[in-house]
Amino acid sequence: MQAPVEEVSEPEGVNGWRADPHPRVRVPAPLIRRRLPSGRGATEQPNNTSEGEAFLNLPFWVALVLTGIATGLFGDFMMFVLFHFEHFAFGWGPGDYQSKVERASALHRVASLAIAGAVTGPAWYFLRKYTKGEKSEVDEVIWAGDARLSFRRSFISGTISEVAVGMGASIGREAAPKLMGGVSGSIASGWLNLNSAQRRLIVACGAGAGLAAVYNVPLGGALFTAEVLLGSIGLPVVLPALACSFIATATAWIYLPQHATYVDLPSYHFSASILVWALIIGPIIGLLSAFYIRLIGWISHHRLKGRIMAVGPFVAFTILGAIGIAYPALFGNGKDMAHRAFLGQGTLLLFLALFALKPLVTALCLGSGASGGLFTPFLSTGAVFGAMAGVIWTHLWAGQPVGAYALVGAAAMLGSAIQGPLAGLVLVIELTHTGFGIIVPIIAATFLSTAIARHLDGYSIYSARLPAETGEPAGSG
Repeated sequence: MQAPVEEVSEPEGVNGWRADPHPRVRVPAPLIRRRLPSGRGATEQPNNTSEGEAFLNLPFWVALVLTGIATGLFGDFMMFVLFHFEHFAFGWGPGDYQSKVERASALHRVASLAIAGAVTGPAWYFLRKYTKGEKSEVDEVIWAGDARLSFRRSFISGTISEVAVGMGASIGREAAPKLMGGVSGSIASGWLNLNSAQRRLIVACGAGAGLAAVYNVPLGGALFTAEVLLGSIGLPVVLPALACSFIATATAWIYLPQHATYVDLPSYHFSASILVWALIIGPIIGLLSAFYIRLIGWISHHRLKGRIMAVGPFVAFTILGAIGIAYPALFGNGKDMAHRAFLGQGTLLLFLALFALKPLVTALCLGSGASGGLFTPFLSTGAVFGAMAGVIWTHLWAGQPVGAYALVGAAAMLGSAIQGPLAGLVLVIELTHTGFGIIVPIIAATFLSTAIARHLDGYSIYSARLPAETGEPAGSG
């Protein structure tokens, strides 16, 4: 006999009227049928009510586990491609990627990006030509589609993207594993004959887990799924998001390291100086974020298409290579640029130049027709801006190392850029394994930057790249 569905009427409102005449219903019903002696139902907690049409039944959980495992493996593959093309382009010597670029000659830097453009431009052109109509934009299919993605277009486009980043293109590396996580969810949902709501949830979980796997940020990946991709922090979303994220991250440890992305950072300590600075800088970062997102949205809509796209990346990447003669930190997604800012390594003029140039060269690459992410380019822009502003502030009110300001700037820029302040905060802390000592300034700046960006415009780096109602997806492969 099926257990009765527990339900509870909403509490009374003003003058005895019900705030909501419809009771909240628990679906599926709990195994324990009897209420507590108070008579109050478990469903009075809003996140403990119905799962809607996305039933978390056995087929769903089987599909989710398969998605998590596949996402972790695809993350390993994409990072294998990235790392080997980094070594192919700039050697296997000691130091990080930026150090290897710095040791390369000016001709070597330009040649690496020119070759990358000459190879990836035609590859993207022919891929889009012969897979026209196939979906490979995970945000679009979750928010406005049927959550179905093309495996071949997504896989090939993601691989091309990692080749381009490895050879120096200024785009993010996370787009490919995020996309392949979504593809894994799409395929697993089809195998288990899940309904459209279940499939949308699993595709979103896979996408967030892809981000988690390659950056070793399982909690941040789960929050990214819930807050950014699905806009819900309820249990029916959080539980599968956490499960998929930890499964993918643990699976990716087969190849990827278990330590933080940004290692050897000091533990920064709170002071009144950095709190006041955060209250000032947060709104400024919000304004900058809104401007940069508008720029990305405009570039994405007007990016090169058709045959000219076959040569677009060659021209754009070569220009980036020439700029990189003076500023090698601009090569790649910006990971090392952010790392050095977190360590306080750099001068005021260097931070200013990188802050001004990184969004522009990233827009240049995307406008040429290249596909890639924006996660790390925006995070690194926030880091160098925070470091630059911190250098200036320390002359007015000393008390904090420059790296602490960079950390606050990165979180504020990332939270406003993805329009997900909780996810942005957690991601930066997981990426660095530090920041708890200055968590109040980090939260203050992230809140203010996100609120200002939302009030001013409201687009994120993902919604700004959505395509027009007809035509090829703006951010797709």
